[in-house]
Amino acid sequence: MIAEDCTDQRPPLAPAPSPPREAGGLQAPATASQPQKALSLASLAALSACGGGGGGDSGAAPAPAPAPTPAPPPAPPTEAEAARFLAQASFAASTAEMAKVQAQGYSAWLNEQFAATGSQGHFDWMVAKGYAVEANKNNFNGVDNTLWRKLLNSPDLLRQKVVLALSEIFVVSMAGLPVAWAGFAVAAYVDMLEQRAFGTFRELIEGVSLSNAMGVYLNMRGNRKEDAKTGRVPDENYARELMQLFTIGLVELNLDGTPVLDAAGKPKDTYTQAQISELARVLTGWEFDGASATDPAFMKKPMAHLAARFSVGPKKVLSADVPATATGPEALKIVLDTLANHANVGPFFSRQLIQRLVASNPSPAYVQRVAAVFNNNGQGQRGDLKAVIRAVLLDSEARTPGSSPSSGRLREPIQRFIQWGRSFGVSSPTELWNIGDLSNPASRLGQSPLRSPSVFNFFRPGYVPPNSQLGTAQITAPEFQLCNESTVAGYLNYMQNVIANGTGEVKPSYTAELALAADALALVQRLALLLAGGGLSPTTVNTIATAVATINASSDAGKLNRVQAAILLVMASPEYLIQK
Repeated sequence: MIAEDCTDQRPPLAPAPSPPREAGGLQAPATASQPQKALSLASLAALSACGGGGGGDSGAAPAPAPAPTPAPPPAPPTEAEAARFLAQASFAASTAEMAKVQAQGYSAWLNEQFAATGSQGHFDWMVAKGYAVEANKNNFNGVDNTLWRKLLNSPDLLRQKVVLALSEIFVVSMAGLPVAWAGFAVAAYVDMLEQRAFGTFRELIEGVSLSNAMGVYLNMRGNRKEDAKTGRVPDENYARELMQLFTIGLVELNLDGTPVLDAAGKPKDTYTQAQISELARVLTGWEFDGASATDPAFMKKPMAHLAARFSVGPKKVLSADVPATATGPEALKIVLDTLANHANVGPFFSRQLIQRLVASNPSPAYVQRVAAVFNNNGQGQRGDLKAVIRAVLLDSEARTPGSSPSSGRLREPIQRFIQWGRSFGVSSPTELWNIGDLSNPASRLGQSPLRSPSVFNFFRPGYVPPNSQLGTAQITAPEFQLCNESTVAGYLNYMQNVIANGTGEVKPSYTAELALAADALALVQRLALLLAGGGLSPTTVNTIATAVATINASSDAGKLNRVQAAILLVMASPEYLIQK
């Protein structure tokens, strides 16, 4: 991906210079950080077997063909390749995990992760920590804490990365949950994503549809049948987004994700407004199961169906007939089976998962290879999420760094923060994990888990930055929708403080880095490996090392300043910000 200036209609809260350009790769905007000894040098970092055999006519038996020479086993990943893989499949590359990937190989590491267990679930943790009390009935106390706890510390590395990705595809946001015990609804929703992340797409979409959080967020909870006397009609909100955002999209797709065109050369619509209205009738009658004013336990259960609120009569959704005799749950099953088996789902979902894990603008060939696995995991199963995740991460386009302007992706701010935390072993001594909401773009990251401003996530999957080289080339770069002068400066200022001081009681450990502090080049090379997967050019490494070397390291305080400066400079560099 090529670098782009960030454009936004909001007035900037802090100025940022235009980013420099380099050939052959996306560069993020660069801006100088607040001065702190050599940290003001952050701007310096913003510089990527045949055989024949013939017979004879002698009548003798032909000599047996030589046995084929077996292909040599693939070379184990290098440290840099392991680190780059871990940045895609998890959030960070520790020395131990890099060694494991090198010893096991990518596929075996994935197998181990698919079987890994994580830390305590979000809902149960909030209950255990005393958040299930009347004072928290109408707030989100404890939710940010538990989300950061697992993102930064849970041992199931792959699951946590995939769950964050799924939370940005099947969006529920704390910005739109006006209901009692909403914090526990969010916790239960993320628990559900964890439980179904490695199952099937069909199981996942059912869990999403019947979750209380989604029921509130997109109005399926409390949705009632039509009433001719009052003019009431079923709410169409979830019906629309279930098709548009979660399963089949707006236009018919080829297996490679490109639109199917009609005779006039225009994309063909996937569904009509009338079909949304029909689906809305199917999605009537759902309500909380045993709602309580004093106990949030009901939020752990899927919604229950109330037959008296269900729209009667036959219904038709896309190609599926829903008979009048079908109950609400039976009608929902017919619809979800139909959507999950629609030809669009493979390319539609696969492309978004590639975007969240590997590349913002995947090639149609990449999408087609993954979508083919979605359609059939090799054993006749459709929608096997383990197989799809494996296909995304092991594809040749994932395992080989791209050099074209369309390759790579801008790292999301929260992923940069999580990577910092995991790379340097942050801990929370009392398990408070009091990091809080990082949504403020001027003073924090401009992004925080489960706090999207709308159902369209923090950024749209088809976003193309306007007035830019990316825009001219029609290259999708969703994360750039978050990128503007305010968020660039806010990120650097926030990270400068966090790197130096931690946040709340959450503190890092720089023991391994301090051991290298006397050798500025060795220190920067280690950080470039851990954080950028070897993606920093020798020029950038040397520039940062030169800046870091100006800090006197004759004392413990000086060594710590060197380490903190080096981390910030690496995390400010365009070659780090663009994950290749």
